[in-house]
Amino acid sequence: MKDNRTGKSYDVEVKDGTVRAMDLRQIKVDDDDFGLMTYDPGFSNTASCRSAITYIDGEKGILEHRGIPIEQLAESSSFLEVSYLLLYGHLPNQQQLDEWVHEITHHTYVHENIKRFMEGFRHDANPMGMLLASVGALSTFYPEAVDIRDEEQRHISAVRMIAKMPTLAAFAYRNAMGLPYVYPDNDLSYTGNFLSMLFKMAEPRYVPDPRIEKALDVLFILHADHEQNCSAAAVRVAGSSLPDPFSAIAAGVAGLYGPLHGGANVAVLKMLQRIGSVDNIPGFLQGVKDGNERLMGFGHRVYKNYDPRARIIRSHVDEVLEATNKQSVLLDIAIELEKRALDDEYFTSRKLYPNVDYWSGIIYEAMNIPTDAFTVMFAIGRTPGWMAQWMEMMDDPELKIARPRQIYTGAREADYVPMNQRNGSGS
Repeated sequence: MKDNRTGKSYDVEVKDGTVRAMDLRQIKVDDDDFGLMTYDPGFSNTASCRSAITYIDGEKGILEHRGIPIEQLAESSSFLEVSYLLLYGHLPNQQQLDEWVHEITHHTYVHENIKRFMEGFRHDANPMGMLLASVGALSTFYPEAVDIRDEEQRHISAVRMIAKMPTLAAFAYRNAMGLPYVYPDNDLSYTGNFLSMLFKMAEPRYVPDPRIEKALDVLFILHADHEQNCSAAAVRVAGSSLPDPFSAIAAGVAGLYGPLHGGANVAVLKMLQRIGSVDNIPGFLQGVKDGNERLMGFGHRVYKNYDPRARIIRSHVDEVLEATNKQSVLLDIAIELEKRALDDEYFTSRKLYPNVDYWSGIIYEAMNIPTDAFTVMFAIGRTPGWMAQWMEMMDDPELKIARPRQIYTGAREADYVPMNQRNGSGS
């Protein structure tokens, strides 16, 4: 490459479709120059790690976990089986799966002090804020987890995190609803137990509807990992300073909390509610074209094609509505909105296709999940991915504490101004 400032040429090795950023430091104006850096807001074109967990081809709409297409996993696998795949790099045999499910099932209970901790939140506390705090609090209940070089501690931390996340999520939901907490039922499946902790009332035994149970398990699979997204990157950045994994996962929960990441399906639901009727769709789409409206649930930072996860979950929407006896006006609007948008060259030319958030909110709404708890559901599914990213990073020989560079734009060599000379404007 050629430096346009000096006219000098440099050889920079290209490997795996990338150049090492540190190789650019040799490009200097003079010996006192720090060296060339890259400027990449949002890290849109910067690889921060090597990973063998998830592969995405956004142009072709491909998503694979450990090389297995998401379509096959959603069709044939369970969420706990996919969790094992993400964490340990291969599908478990029957004995391994049985042992894994047994471990997860028998670690679903949380310490009673955690329950009391959650009871301290206001009745109107956001469930995601409660989840964030309670996940971070787990590190104080399992201080041995700080021994991150111990393989057994890593394993048991992964088990605890995946097992307890639904319990913490359900407790946050019940707190928001003003309902007493429901303890885990170890005779139910992972997803069935979560539904029981959410919705069990006075009945002696909660029996989940298999259609809802299956749809939710598939949703968890679809959310299980998605490469270096905001929350996964947050886990890696926080984890790079070598805290216990619960603290690193809490950083992931915080990243997911934002409306640009985990809250996207809430925005979709609000958009559909605002449209209000199929008859209002043409006017809404014209508003999008005029820049007065935003088409939520379409387009993706990675996918420039139809999100493969959206195709999968769409097939379960009707079953959930049937199971919940709901006639969803929102579904009618969503179907017609998708059809009209995909028939419109304005949207297809801009690679605006439905993503997984477009349909997931309708399922959660049909299940009577409050909108501010939608992101909590996302967090349950994403937990094994966060743990897999953390565990992979711990074994990375190139692991370094995250420390991005900056381009400084502030003042230099400014003098301290005594209090009696300050005018309050900074001048």
